Amino acid sequence: MEEFITITGSGNICLEGYLNRQEKGKAVVLAHPHPMYGGNMDVPVICRMAACFQSAGIATLRFNFRGTGGSSGEFDNGRGEQDDVRRVLDFLSDQGYHQLFLAGYSFGSWVNAHVVSAGVDVCDHIMVSPPAAFLSFDQVGQLPNTGLIITGEHDDFSPVSLVNVLLSKWEITPRVEVLSNTDHFYAGALDKLEDVLSDYLKS
Repeated sequence: MEEFITITGSGNICLEGYLNRQEKGKAVVLAHPHPMYGGNMDVPVICRMAACFQSAGIATLRFNFRGTGGSSGEFDNGRGEQDDVRRVLDFLSDQGYHQLFLAGYSFGSWVNAHVVSAGVDVCDHIMVSPPAAFLSFDQVGQLPNTGLIITGEHDDFSPVSLVNVLLSKWEITPRVEVLSNTDHFYAGALDKLEDVLSDYLKS
């Protein structure tokens, strides 16, 4: 069961989220899509991802970035949002979770990539539809521990051709899954997403 929580972030920003506790000492932070285009912690992709991690015995924390929903502050074009991710990871560490995963969808995956590239240590980094055709990844260097990238065959924001360009730049070889007949919003494709993510977490 998820419990509603609030976390005080940098600059006295108060972030709202939902925490599902587990016993294994593993936990994931789930970062949501672009808030200026309706993204928040309750979008179906984030909720389905959370369910996959919970089924694998991994605690989940999905939260709203600053200025989204009931989180205080204002949208900061990805800069303050990186601080939000760091603060949420610290919160989980303080709660006794020492194997931390970072997973993001769309804008959330872009924010997470900057956090990981800047040196935040996570045991696994998962990207769903990194928006390579919409936002620049030029400031993202190395992405250690990136284990899985998922995108859709018809994802105009995250075309597999541009994802492959990024992988060559980063010199990493994660598992890459391209879901057939799937666009950026995973309409009708949430079961496919769940199958891939659940299979990956089992392995």
